[in-house]
Amino acid sequence: DLLGFLGVVLVAYVVPGPDFLVVVRSAAEHPAKGRAAALGAQSGLCVHMVAAAVGLSVLAARSPVVYDTIKLLGAAYLVHLGVRAVLAARRAARQQRGERDVRVGASRGRWRSGFAQGFLTNVLNPKAALFFLSVLPQFVHGGGSPTRQIFLLGTLDVLVGVAYWFTLVTVASRLRALLARPRFRHRWELTTGWLFIGIGVGVAATA
Repeated sequence: DLLGFLGVVLVAYVVPGPDFLVVVRSAAEHPAKGRAAALGAQSGLCVHMVAAAVGLSVLAARSPVVYDTIKLLGAAYLVHLGVRAVLAARRAARQQRGERDVRVGASRGRWRSGFAQGFLTNVLNPKAALFFLSVLPQFVHGGGSPTRQIFLLGTLDVLVGVAYWFTLVTVASRLRALLARPRFRHRWELTTGWLFIGIGVGVAATA
């Protein structure tokens, strides 16, 4: 059962979604921001795990108003990220001036930005809550405490996600040299920006 659960979790992570775009885009900008976005996404997942364990997600899933509100907030945030990326593409023509942005203030700001983007993208995604509600109970045995088992499986899910995202950040950060080229940077920002907007509009349309 545990192997089956790990298989489901890995498939869920490998399929690209909003979290994937946020982490990869942040990592391409700077590895530290990519890791912060990954930790933010997993922190949002912890919120869903706790909510599922105490039964709050059941209320959200059964209430169309609550569910649609969360869905629309998530869609609006994705569109917001997309618009920011498209606007950033217009400024991508300027050349990067070395790696002198390693100052503590800039580093902290980068980390906060990445963490916030990852956290909000995940916590405003009702599909993450539904994953815990629909998948985790399939692997909960009647012999023990359901709440404790959900916490255990949820924690395992989060740890697998951290390992996966950090590996992805390492790979994506290799693109930094390529993204330093203004023309490629422009295209990258435009592509990811319109992807965010497209996903956000799609989510809103199904609300």
